[in-house]
Amino acid sequence: MTRARRRPPLLVVAVAAVTVAFFALPLIGLFKRASWATLVDDLTTTESLTALRLSLVCSLSATALSVLFGLPLAWVLARLRFPGRPLVRALVLLPLVLPPVVGGVALLAAFSRRGIVGEHLYDWFGIQLTFTTAGAVLAETFVALPFFVITVEAALRSMNTRYEDVAATLGASRWTVFRRVTLPMIGPSVVAGAVLAWARALGEFGATITFAGNIIGKTQTLPLAVYLALESNPDVAVAMSLVLLAVSLVVIVSLRDRWLERS
Repeated sequence: MTRARRRPPLLVVAVAAVTVAFFALPLIGLFKRASWATLVDDLTTTESLTALRLSLVCSLSATALSVLFGLPLAWVLARLRFPGRPLVRALVLLPLVLPPVVGGVALLAAFSRRGIVGEHLYDWFGIQLTFTTAGAVLAETFVALPFFVITVEAALRSMNTRYEDVAATLGASRWTVFRRVTLPMIGPSVVAGAVLAWARALGEFGATITFAGNIIGKTQTLPLAVYLALESNPDVAVAMSLVLLAVSLVVIVSLRDRWLERS
């Protein structure tokens, strides 16, 4: 009876195997379609290098903005109680489930030359965000920031606040407590959130092409270059896709232990 109960149900195992195949087959097809003999040449074309450079600039900038603005926001959501906090949290996390194209349309409504904010930015300061590199950074920040906030907020909620209380009792200021106690304790989660935000920003497509366009050298990041090259040069598109796949795989593997610890 004990051995029989320990045997996994064949139907469950079969369904699980089919599910794994569902995820694996597209990746196998991508590897099979890749032109390995010309992979290096495909990745070193002018278009590929320009898109890769722009992707790194935009994604790293979006990550820096996510950390700069997301860390205080995560602290507020985790530590302060105020009316409408669930609504604020839902608003912050909305880009996680919002279709990227809809996010791009929303950004246009807010930050385009006729947007509620963009109109004043252009009239007062001559700043136009649409169809610029800054616009691509803004779009990537919009979709990446929630990943950082939700990761750091969870860490702040789960940490033991007694250490902060002891430091405050000993006369440390709020900034000293945060810098010397809180930040070191949530440091791994801050790094994990930043990595997740960077990976999300690097792979962003819908909001970027809708808000910033697909301009070579200005807004054409790697995902947009893949889309454009898919018709004209499929080998280059597959090669750039492999780069994005490799980055995603590294992120998943590097954060695997943290996800397992939380589970």
